[in-house]
Amino acid sequence: MAEALEVSREAYYKSLRSNRKEFVEKEDLIKKSILKIWEASFKVYGLRRILVELKKTFPEIGKRKVRRFMKELKIKGKQEIKFRISTTDSNHKMSVAPNILEQDFYTAEPNKVWVSDVTFIKSKYGWLYLCVIIDLFSRKVVGRALSNVNDAELILKTLQIAVNKRNPKSGLIFHSDRGSNYCSKKVIDYLEMNHIIRSNSRKGNCWDNSVSESFFSTLKREMPFNVFHDLENE
Repeated sequence: MAEALEVSREAYYKSLRSNRKEFVEKEDLIKKSILKIWEASFKVYGLRRILVELKKTFPEIGKRKVRRFMKELKIKGKQEIKFRISTTDSNHKMSVAPNILEQDFYTAEPNKVWVSDVTFIKSKYGWLYLCVIIDLFSRKVVGRALSNVNDAELILKTLQIAVNKRNPKSGLIFHSDRGSNYCSKKVIDYLEMNHIIRSNSRKGNCWDNSVSESFFSTLKREMPFNVFHDLENE
């Protein structure tokens, strides 16, 4: 073949060595990029998300190669922790609103439907409660607050932040679980004052507020505990 192509043996083997060197250098570069992406994600990104980020620089890269490189680098994604502690106190005699949402989590306009929930998080100050309010249109957090007590004041503070930020029109639906914090007189009075319509999940049905549940699941899996305290100051 070398004779047919009029290429000397020396030139052929030199080309092979050069190509091999370039190949090794590119693989090293890809490995460094994988490691950088993984560390930038606080060491929680797995194969799928690393591949998405990596393709921005190396569009030709495939899943098998990334999997092999991750194995060589001895890195892997952080798996979701499969446990749940309820933050909902539904054993009360306060006013519970009907479930207006009925698991319809899609809306065509912003500030038409907000969903809210509370979860516990670990910070450098100890365990805290985080309340968030999410706009179903954009799936963005429009209000959030931290407290060491899961009470009506936490919900009220989060609502005030969201209302002041978004200034919603009358008729906004505010959906949450039926916990005593959400059904307190303080919260109900504030919602009525701002012409916001209440909606509560059915008892013991987490699917009625699955958007908030999904948000908290991702948040806890992908953010390191030691930066949660910064949420309040952002």
